[in-house]
Amino acid sequence: MAYLTLFLTAFAAATLLPAYSEILLGTLVTQGYSLWWLWVWATAGNTLGSVVNGVIGRQVDRFKNKRWFPVSERQLERARERFNRYGQWSLLLGWLPIGGDALTLVGGIMRVPWLNFVVLVAIGKGVRYAFVLWLVMEAAGVPSESVP
Repeated sequence: MAYLTLFLTAFAAATLLPAYSEILLGTLVTQGYSLWWLWVWATAGNTLGSVVNGVIGRQVDRFKNKRWFPVSERQLERARERFNRYGQWSLLLGWLPIGGDALTLVGGIMRVPWLNFVVLVAIGKGVRYAFVLWLVMEAAGVPSESVP
C-alpha cells in the first residue's frame, strides 16, 4: 500500500496539483522500504503525471480561442519559441520544481513523439529521484550496503 501511495503522490506532484512526493519518499526510506521499489514507483508515477500534462498540451489548440482559456496566443507563441530553442531535449528538465510541469505541457503542445517524450521525461525524473534517495540516505544515515 505504501508503494501505491507513493505512486499516486508522485503522479499528483507531476501535474498542477499541489503534492510533494519527496516528503513521502523520505519517510518511506527511513521506515526500511526497498530503495529500488521506492525509486521505481516514484519515477513511474511522476513520469505518468507528466504524460497527463503532455496529453493536456496536445489539446491546447482546440481551446486556445475560447474566452475562458487562461493563456494568450502571444504567450503560447513565446513558449513554443523557447521550446524550439532547446528542442525536445529540454524535457530532461521536466523534473524541475519550478517550470518542469509547464515544460512537459509545452512538450505536448509541440507534439513531441510519445516515445521520445516518455523516455526523456523518465530519465530526468529517474535521476531526480535517485538523487533524492541518496540525499535522504545520507541525512538519515541509511547504510549504502542496504541498497540492492
